[in-house]
Amino acid sequence: MKAKMIVDKDFTIGEVDKRIYGSFIEHLGRAVYGGIYEPGHATADEQGFRGDVLEMVKGIDVPIVRYPGGNFVSGYNWEDGIGPVELRPKRLELAWRTIEPNLIGLNEFVDWCRKANTEPMMAVNLGTRGPDEARQIVEYSNHPSGSYWSDLRVQHGYKQPHGIKTWCLGNEMDGPWQIGAKTAVEYGRVAAESAKVMKWVDPSIELVACGSSNLNMPTFPEWERTVLDLSYNEIDYLSLHQYYGNRDKDTANFLAQSMGMDSFINTIIATCDYMQAKKRSKKKIHLSFDEWNVWYHSNDADSHIEPWTVAPPQLEDIYNHEDALLVGSMLISMLKRADRVKMACLAQLVNVIAPIMTETGGAAWKQTIYYPYMHTSIFGRGTVLAPLVSSPKYDAKDYTDVPYLDAVAVHNEEAGEVTVFAVNRHLSESLPLEIDLRSFGDFRITEHIVLEHDDLKAANTKDAPNRVTPHTRGNAAKDNGGIQASLGKASWNVIRVKLA
Repeated sequence: MKAKMIVDKDFTIGEVDKRIYGSFIEHLGRAVYGGIYEPGHATADEQGFRGDVLEMVKGIDVPIVRYPGGNFVSGYNWEDGIGPVELRPKRLELAWRTIEPNLIGLNEFVDWCRKANTEPMMAVNLGTRGPDEARQIVEYSNHPSGSYWSDLRVQHGYKQPHGIKTWCLGNEMDGPWQIGAKTAVEYGRVAAESAKVMKWVDPSIELVACGSSNLNMPTFPEWERTVLDLSYNEIDYLSLHQYYGNRDKDTANFLAQSMGMDSFINTIIATCDYMQAKKRSKKKIHLSFDEWNVWYHSNDADSHIEPWTVAPPQLEDIYNHEDALLVGSMLISMLKRADRVKMACLAQLVNVIAPIMTETGGAAWKQTIYYPYMHTSIFGRGTVLAPLVSSPKYDAKDYTDVPYLDAVAVHNEEAGEVTVFAVNRHLSESLPLEIDLRSFGDFRITEHIVLEHDDLKAANTKDAPNRVTPHTRGNAAKDNGGIQASLGKASWNVIRVKLA
């Protein structure tokens, strides 16, 4: 059993938009309260933001963070989260059946983003509200001064506009679970009208329309076709959401799920391109995969949560090694379509189906999925190359001809580097890999990072935060102008090359 990968510098897919490594903070569970914000914590700053969490977020170099939801946004009045904190109302939060105290709102989140070296991606409520609210929040956020909403921002202590450039037009509006759920026609119309007035306030912003909530929605991809037909000229991106889980305890099938993600992305691209042809438009719609992850571990625990409490521990999946492997493959899937997937948000960032976990009043630690996310964000900047890959394959329950090798390469010309990201899906055998890099000339291998563990169910916890961590003992070696490596069973690999 052996795999081969030919990488040529002239065979490119597209430039990586750094926003593909974005994430998501929703007013849900302990993502905000007890996650990024915990006054009184030993590491908290003057605004109550946890310093240990900030450092872990900076370690990933997250370029953009979606906020404030998610399902939460479809019943949210953004005005509740501005002005003096002591005057803000407490609300019944219907999406997750909690109490929202509104201690953190738009301005505080922007402050946190600046501290985390990231940019906000704001979502507007198109569930219970519409174009009027949408234009007002853009005015409050981005207009310099001299109008009601911009002057109110100045009054609240923010003289300079926030300059928020990326906005989501609602969230999962096709879902019956969504407050104010809509048909494709209803949503397409309100999205177009909201987009129109938002861009009248600030023509520089970019807008993301809601695609299907997942690839199993009964209206997929007709939803996309209808929404694009009604809003094509007003929007810039179309969203995709998808989560996976190993409920059947079939790891071989679980690790093949990224093939479904490949198909999902390709179907949306085809739909966008069909609508471009229909519209005779010069504009190409790009994709924002602004919710994606593994999510299933917490489902039973969530069913026992007492309603109407503040920040209960919801959706707190504890991720294991096999989850990290699929997250790595999902990142590879998006990189393989970097020509069209320009933004993505790992959902979510802290505590809620997240790479970072915290204990209230205590420690923060990195989950297994933190590592492939960090590696791709740090080392996956540049141009994605189109490799020729040959690999032995297997058949799984949902997919046939699943390659054991899942891999992609990124060329950072400015840094003079090539990085190969690779997953060996084989559960019991290592995979010899030959990488042909001859088009790049001379090079040296700087690092072969490996994430592996004998126990696929091994996880990092508060008491064992380093049980599953990467090492640099990979055996990639230069050989006749190429690379020979052995990818350990069920492993995530990062092979870094410095060009001469």
